[in-house]
Amino acid sequence: MDSLATLDYPAVGHGLRYEFGIFDQVIRDGWQLERTDRWLRAGNPWEVRRYDIDHRVGFGGHVEHLRGNDGHLSVRWIPARVVRGVPWDVPVAGHGTRTTNFLRLWSAVADEELDLDAFQVGEYWRAVDEKIRSENLTKILYPNDSSPAGKQLRLEQQYFFVACALADCIRLLLMRGAITEFADQFAIQLNDTHPALAVVELMRLLVDVHHLGWHQAWELVTRSLAYTNHTLLPEALETWPLPLFAAVLPRHLEIIYEINRRFLDEVRAKFPGDEERIARMSLIGEDGEKYVRMAHLATVASHHVNGVAVLHSRLLRETVLRDFAEMWPEKFTNVTNGVTPRRFMRLANPNLSTLITDAIGEGWLRDLEQLRGLEKFADDAAFVDQWRAVKAQNKADLATWLQVSGGHVVDPTSLYDAQCKRIHEYKRQHLNLLHCVALFERLRNGLDDGVARTFIFAGKAAPSYVAAKLIIRLAHGLAHAIAEHPVACDRLQIVFVPDFTVKVAQRIYPAADLSEQISTAGMEASGTGNMKFALNGALTIGTLDGANVEIRDAVGEENFFLFGLTAEEVTARKAEGYDPRIEIVRDPELRNVLALLETGEISGGDPHLFTPLVRQLQERDPFLVLADFRAYVECQHRVDVDWRDQRAWVRSSILNVARCGQFSSDRAVREYAKTIWKV
Repeated sequence: MDSLATLDYPAVGHGLRYEFGIFDQVIRDGWQLERTDRWLRAGNPWEVRRYDIDHRVGFGGHVEHLRGNDGHLSVRWIPARVVRGVPWDVPVAGHGTRTTNFLRLWSAVADEELDLDAFQVGEYWRAVDEKIRSENLTKILYPNDSSPAGKQLRLEQQYFFVACALADCIRLLLMRGAITEFADQFAIQLNDTHPALAVVELMRLLVDVHHLGWHQAWELVTRSLAYTNHTLLPEALETWPLPLFAAVLPRHLEIIYEINRRFLDEVRAKFPGDEERIARMSLIGEDGEKYVRMAHLATVASHHVNGVAVLHSRLLRETVLRDFAEMWPEKFTNVTNGVTPRRFMRLANPNLSTLITDAIGEGWLRDLEQLRGLEKFADDAAFVDQWRAVKAQNKADLATWLQVSGGHVVDPTSLYDAQCKRIHEYKRQHLNLLHCVALFERLRNGLDDGVARTFIFAGKAAPSYVAAKLIIRLAHGLAHAIAEHPVACDRLQIVFVPDFTVKVAQRIYPAADLSEQISTAGMEASGTGNMKFALNGALTIGTLDGANVEIRDAVGEENFFLFGLTAEEVTARKAEGYDPRIEIVRDPELRNVLALLETGEISGGDPHLFTPLVRQLQERDPFLVLADFRAYVECQHRVDVDWRDQRAWVRSSILNVARCGQFSSDRAVREYAKTIWKV
């Protein structure tokens, strides 16, 4: 939204106005606990409630098919209940321009907020039951969907969101034009599958409400919508059980069936006799219980489908959406993610931003490619000293904040090694921690040949993700064990920063020396933390995954610490029957590290605490942590060697910033505008 406004593209960003955020993370005895994120407790001075706009959204009920005297069939959906959507607008001002766009965030309210009859006879709970049920739709971000009730709430949230957004698009359109002009006035980008119901809702509005023919309506839908995929993980590609979908959105399921019927006719015409392909591509999955495949729906209805890094887009075409790419190769493209330099450099890192502006002018804030002008200063001794001074001040500032906020006393002259992102096994925080254990063991055995390091971890685990929570517990257990050791504590420290948010991130990015981007190759769609760290002068240690590939190409392989299997090698290892026990047998240090996790030394005396994590690695290791362990340890040794030559390190830091201009969200938005939206 910042880039859209800065580049003078008129746009509205639609979302939900959640009363409570995802959760506040609290750490107690090393364990993550979730607390309510009351982000609106003091109000939001930037938002404006639009009392003149109000859309009604239905759920459940039944569908009536009526044939008129002229033989024309009309369809009417009679919802069982109705919720009203009211918008709150948040302005997003462009940088160096008069354009201001806005986020329109929808809040759910009851169609009838108080049942007066129930209240008058003393049935106070029943009097407000509908109000409570309606407001639950926008009560909390990402409710736990492991229960049937949670799944239903998620589905209802997604439909409420797209129903309000599309109703508002049509409201704006009809103020100045006809419904048939929809695709000429609106380019709609589906941000992953969460808004994929927009496909069906727009068809319902055009066919049932505005009485367009199916072909005309479908042409408007497919000209309007484009789909950005954000994940290759199969479990993250949304599906909805058919019985649930039918109960919540009966008319929409009818429309999906019709879209699917017509689509599969196309597939049969192009690939006659290939029934396995038909089953793979159908919008309805039938292996086990039947379910609606939202990624398939978004792909079929969109004029473009893009991934968010070159590698991700290629793997998208070759794996999860391969059949669709073979049918419509022209649909598929790539737009690599970007980040806004206004927030993640100018606001987050004023010291560095001032130094850059003094050197090359302030034009870089609107054209990040101008950072190339820094290259000529990479060997300028005076500028290198200034760069080092800025980094030293940022590290000192973070050290002060860590002490004040969490009681952590860290050495600002140590190498700040940061891995700050969602806690997930594929992101491999546990690979980082296994290396920390190895360093700890070396220090305890008098084998220290490395540099002093402060490992900074931050990130939240999903509330029901047991393994991710155990990784957090491991970080805290190891941090405590190191702090208690008289020798190791002087050379090694682990800090877990709780409740990772954008504001917390803005303190860490400017101070980091090394950025950990170590996901299993082929698993990360893109990443943006990798870009934020690099643009603030951190060097990257990483696999060839997501946008790491493009970052390494941009900054030069000599300024990037590469290790690990490639995506193709990961696939091959799994195909040939990967056995993690072989890695343990051939690597004595790895064997000792895993054994230490089950001694109780870093688990408060409980030898069984980390057993589930160890067993997962020993028996399955689905993200090839052990396969990459030795390469990672050796790469970290190269980091130590390079860190000792501070002149060379700072030179690489300058070149990282100078050559990462392509990772601006301005560039990404320009590509969307030119390639996908055609505006």
